[in-house]
Amino acid sequence: MIQFLKHREAALGVIIAAMVAAIGAYAPAFVSLDNIIRVLNDTSILAMLALAQMMVILTRGIDLSTASTLALAGMISASLAQNHPELPVIAYIGLAIVTGIVLGFINGSLISFLGIPPIVVTLGTLAVYRGMIVVYGGGNQVNASEMGDVFQSFPKLSVFGLSTLFWIMVVVALGVWLFLSMTRTGRGLYAVGGNPVAARYCGIDLPRQQLLVYTISGAISGLCGYLWVSRYGVAYSEIASGFELTVIAACVIGGVSIAGGVGSVAGTLLGALFLGVIVNALPVMQITPFWQMAISGAVILAAVVVNARAEKRGVKLILPEARRAAGAAK
Repeated sequence: MIQFLKHREAALGVIIAAMVAAIGAYAPAFVSLDNIIRVLNDTSILAMLALAQMMVILTRGIDLSTASTLALAGMISASLAQNHPELPVIAYIGLAIVTGIVLGFINGSLISFLGIPPIVVTLGTLAVYRGMIVVYGGGNQVNASEMGDVFQSFPKLSVFGLSTLFWIMVVVALGVWLFLSMTRTGRGLYAVGGNPVAARYCGIDLPRQQLLVYTISGAISGLCGYLWVSRYGVAYSEIASGFELTVIAACVIGGVSIAGGVGSVAGTLLGALFLGVIVNALPVMQITPFWQMAISGAVILAAVVVNARAEKRGVKLILPEARRAAGAAK
C-alpha cells in the first residue's frame, strides 16, 4: 500500500476520494449522482486545456495564451452561428479548431524559428488575441438568443447520462495518451524536456517539436472555445479571463514538472479534477468568494512546494513514457 501511494497519480486519487468523502459528510448533496455528473462536466474544458498545456510544458515551454485563444476562437465561431444559424454543428466546431491552429502556429513559429522565449511570446499574444476579439466583434457580445439551437445544443446532449462535453474530453485525453506513449514524436517530447542538448545530438528536431506542441495547444484551445461559448451561451472579449493560470495549476497539481520532461495524462486529469472538486465544493460549504480564492491559491502554492521539494531531492517520478523516450533518443 505504501509503495502504491508513492506514485503521484495514486496518491492524488486517494486525496481526491478522501476530499469528496469529507465534503459529502458535511453536505450530502455534494455526492449525489447529479452533482458528481455536474462536477465532471464542469471540469471537462479545464482537463482538455490542461492536457494541451502539459505537452507544451514537457518541452520546457509555457503557453499563457490558451484562454485568449479559447476566447477568440469562441467569438469567431459564435459570429458564424449568428450570421449563418442554418449550418451544421461541424462547421462551427471546425472553424473554432482552425482558428486555434492558426493562433497556435503563430506562437510556435515565433518561439521555434525566431528563438523568442515562450513566456515572452505567449504573454504578448495573450494580450494581442484578447484585443483582436474587441476588434473583430466591434466591442459587442454574442448572446444565446443570437447563436441558434444547433450551435448550443451539441455540448449538452446526453450520452449514458453524461454530456457530449465530457465524452469529447475523453476522446481528447485518449488521443493525447496515444500520441505521447505510442508515437516516436510524442516520446521525443519527454526527451526534449529532460535534456534538450542530448535530444538535439540524438537527432530530435527541437524547433519542429515546439512548433507542433504549440499548434496542438492552439487546436485544443480552439475546440474548447466553441464548447465554452456554446455551453454558457455568451461570447465576449473577457470570457475565460485568467483561466490560463488555473490550467497551469492543474498541470502542476497533477505532477507535471515546470522544468520539463515529466508529466502524465492520468496525473493531469486528476489535477484538473482536484481543482474541479474544490471549485464546486467551496460554494456548497458556504465559503465566501474571497475565501474561495484564498483557499484555491493556497492549495496551488502547496502543490508547487511539494513538486519543488521532490525535484530538489531528486525523486521525480520517471514515467514509462519517459523511459521509452530515453530509449528512443539513444
